[in-house]
Amino acid sequence: MNKDTEMIKISGEVDAIQHKNTDTGFAVIILLWENKLIKVVGDLGDVEEGEDITCTGNFTSHRVYGEQFRCYACERSLPTTRANMIKYLAGGSFDGIDLRVAKKIVNRFGEETFDIIENECERLTEIEGIGDKRAAKISEKFKKTFAVRSLINALSRYELPTSVAIRSWKCWGDDAEKCIEANPYILTKEEIDVTFERADAIALKLDLPRDSEMRVSAGIDCVLRRYSMNGHTAAPLPALEQECCTFLDIGKELFAKVLEAKSEEEAVYFYNKGQDIYVMTADMYRAEDYIARRLSIMSEISYDSEIDFSEVIDLAEEENGIEYEETQRRAINLALSKGFLVLTGGPGTGKTTTLNAILSLYEQQGLAVMLAAPTGKAAKRLSDLTEHEARTIHRLLEVKPLEGSKISFIHNENDPLECDVLIIDEMSMVDSALFEAVLRAISVNCKLVLVGDSDQLPSVGAGNVLRDIIESGVMPVVTLTEIFRQAQQSTIVTTAHKIVHGEQPDLTDRSGDFIFMQRNTYESIQELTAELCRKRLPTAMGFDPLTDIQVLSSTKQGPAGTAELNRVLQEQLNPKASGKPEITTPYGIFRKGDRVMQTRNDYDILWKKIDDENNTEEGAGIFNGDIGVITAANKILRTLTIDFDGRVAVYTMDMLINLELAYAITVHKSQGSEFEAVILTLPEGYEMLSYRNLLYTGVTRAKRLLVVISSVQQFRKMVDNDRRTLRYTCLKEMLTENK
Repeated sequence: MNKDTEMIKISGEVDAIQHKNTDTGFAVIILLWENKLIKVVGDLGDVEEGEDITCTGNFTSHRVYGEQFRCYACERSLPTTRANMIKYLAGGSFDGIDLRVAKKIVNRFGEETFDIIENECERLTEIEGIGDKRAAKISEKFKKTFAVRSLINALSRYELPTSVAIRSWKCWGDDAEKCIEANPYILTKEEIDVTFERADAIALKLDLPRDSEMRVSAGIDCVLRRYSMNGHTAAPLPALEQECCTFLDIGKELFAKVLEAKSEEEAVYFYNKGQDIYVMTADMYRAEDYIARRLSIMSEISYDSEIDFSEVIDLAEEENGIEYEETQRRAINLALSKGFLVLTGGPGTGKTTTLNAILSLYEQQGLAVMLAAPTGKAAKRLSDLTEHEARTIHRLLEVKPLEGSKISFIHNENDPLECDVLIIDEMSMVDSALFEAVLRAISVNCKLVLVGDSDQLPSVGAGNVLRDIIESGVMPVVTLTEIFRQAQQSTIVTTAHKIVHGEQPDLTDRSGDFIFMQRNTYESIQELTAELCRKRLPTAMGFDPLTDIQVLSSTKQGPAGTAELNRVLQEQLNPKASGKPEITTPYGIFRKGDRVMQTRNDYDILWKKIDDENNTEEGAGIFNGDIGVITAANKILRTLTIDFDGRVAVYTMDMLINLELAYAITVHKSQGSEFEAVILTLPEGYEMLSYRNLLYTGVTRAKRLLVVISSVQQFRKMVDNDRRTLRYTCLKEMLTENK
């Protein structure tokens, strides 16, 4: 049912609460309406049993839950009958008020109960068992709840959901309504996250002028945020001007005036790249400026730069029975003699061998070394390859969540990491903001080794840090290019190197570990993918479809995209069965045994890890891209237990919005991971996703087998298309300036 059709109002008493999230306002309740009980779902706020509410929305039919009312706006009133007043007070929101105490309060004060709680809370001490502190606490909670309820009702006039009212109250408290009506565009700030279009509609209702500077300022922020979401840390001034003037329907003079004012307030910064002017948000400017200045300082610190460590490397070769090729020796020498190093190269070029040599020699020097990677999978892989503990960057720095989507870290300039060397793998995935945080958390004389493949996709977040550092020339860079003999036997490796150099691989050769299977339609790609997972690869090569095989796609959308592939693969690889518990949610069906992925950083999810010696580690935080397996589903409590590579977390219903099936994932989400067998689907029709480094990234995820399902035309087009993901950044130029 569409939100814009058949909108009606229903009023009734809240009979029961089935689920509610007080942070977001989402709730599922049973409402007594016209002498019958109906289910209502939506943003209802911190609703309580016994309340009288009016809901605006429509009736829908859910395929599992049946008929329910979807509420888009909720108006709430305090209960008026004694029975409902007791029910409301005893509903659980007021600490220390159970059913017995609630009855005493209402019996004593009657219709004046809520007025006394709000304005004469000291009179609550007339009730046996309630002291001064408890009375004040009850009143404070009531006032907060009443204030939020009033704000919810006020903002419902503008069809704003309850979650917006809750976030607004957290930002501006009792002044929230006045602030919003004075400038509705403050709702577009990141902590509140209302669309500019919605704020514009509210401003129109309030008769605010379309050429107001606060509107233009918010519009500029909105456009800059779009740039950031697309990976850019900066916007070319002419392009920004054109987009903003078109988006806001304003003239260039007004745009220039407001932008200049924002610059004077240091809300945005101008940066000159030669003859071109770029505009950066304050956060992005400070991040890239800090990176440039900090790396410049580190480059000036004197280490053992005059020492030749050739003899040390010779001894390492004898001890390890390895003969390093000349480029590897140069990388090892630089790592020992310089303050920092970038080590880059494609698959099979000896990055791991070189890194292990560097790590071993650092330890021989008595240096304390820490290892990190951007994702859990990448950190685990780094641990396996080096036989040293590696942590995610977030775990290493220790996250301290802030309001909205922003975070800070415990380790910074005031509490740096206790290490002499920091090694970061999969550096191509690290964005500007995260790398700024890394540099703030290490001392200036800490050695830094950055390992990565700049030919892979850049970070999901804004920035192109690894490539900017390499191209700036401020750090010693060693690029490994020689494919070692063992790696040459892998057609996955040789195919990857051909792709990155723009050479077309032989798609007819099926003698190695790379197999191309031509399919020209979405449906045939989907059908073959399912058959390979369910039958052909397990039968022919012994791969476990649930643990060894990972399906990758260039897109989420369409019959060959991850969403539809996950539905099909779940049905075939982990079908519904007696004794196999599952939970049906608005976001899909989750079943014991399903492979799932977290789609958004959540710093509050608690997890527990027990090692082979029964030692227990506890922590918090499951991050975007983490993949796990559902080990239990409790249908009564409606919870899922998920094992993320040994970190076991329990998910409640409200947490499942950030969880999705992971039998198939996008190439972007696969970065930093390796899988025994990869099935890479490349459907036609997605021009924005048909470029070389996306294909290269997908190919290099496979360890033992790679099957590419696509048309020959699509594959060849992707090899030929060297249009790298365009990133507007200023880091390279800032680094060059600070050399």
